[in-house]
Amino acid sequence: MLDLMFITNEPQMAENAERAGIGRIFIDLESQGKRERQKNKDTYISDHSLKDINSIHNVIKKIPIMVRVNPYNENSIFEIEECIVRGADILMLPMFSNVDEVDKIVKIIRGRTKLCLLLETPQALVRIHDIVKIAGIDEIHIGLNDLHLGMQLDFMFELLNGGIIDYLAEILHKQKIKFGFGGIAKIGQGIIPAEVIIGEHYRLGSQMTILSRAFRKDADTFIKLNKEIEKIRKYESIVKNWSREEFEKNKFFLDFYIKEYLARQGKNNEKTNSGK
Repeated sequence: MLDLMFITNEPQMAENAERAGIGRIFIDLESQGKRERQKNKDTYISDHSLKDINSIHNVIKKIPIMVRVNPYNENSIFEIEECIVRGADILMLPMFSNVDEVDKIVKIIRGRTKLCLLLETPQALVRIHDIVKIAGIDEIHIGLNDLHLGMQLDFMFELLNGGIIDYLAEILHKQKIKFGFGGIAKIGQGIIPAEVIIGEHYRLGSQMTILSRAFRKDADTFIKLNKEIEKIRKYESIVKNWSREEFEKNKFFLDFYIKEYLARQGKNNEKTNSGK
């Protein structure tokens, strides 16, 4: 089953998430350059802090706490040391662009936590063959949002029908590095239906994904959240037994939804530009 990641700094939500079978709690410390990159975008800007690691660590019993730190900078040593002392199990490095940045982070961590790279820059994509050779990388998550912004695409899911994620999946499978990409909405919801995205995760051999903000509305109570997670698990139990033809059919629908969305956006832009 997919390792589901739930972003929260609220202890009660974290407890409910663990009970519901979510794979890890995700605390987000990244702030450096994020508002500028995602200006005018409907994206989540975190207000999490180092002390939230302590709060979550106090209530979580079994699942790991993953902390997204800031991109490599002069304060990285301090930030990483604080995360480790406070109880982080996995550190996620965002916005890296070259081998040197990753190597420096690996040396700071020194194997005390797992390292998950968040691949979300065109530079990292181009240099991925060299980056994956660095010892000390445990996981790579492909960040569709910032990667599509960096590549000046119109829709983050374009990356799924352009062959780029297939290319990365092949490289990561060869290196035996656990990987995932993007996030999923609730079953029955999403610009691209969650069911179609889950099918693509299984086709590519992805092992993890982030739960969208929509799940936060249910996370205040265990019963509501558990119901939504059970829907995902039930659908996964079907998808994992699909034939190759069924995966190809799902990919066809994925490409159709992406092209349809882009066509609608194009028409909307034409109306806006013409003043209609």
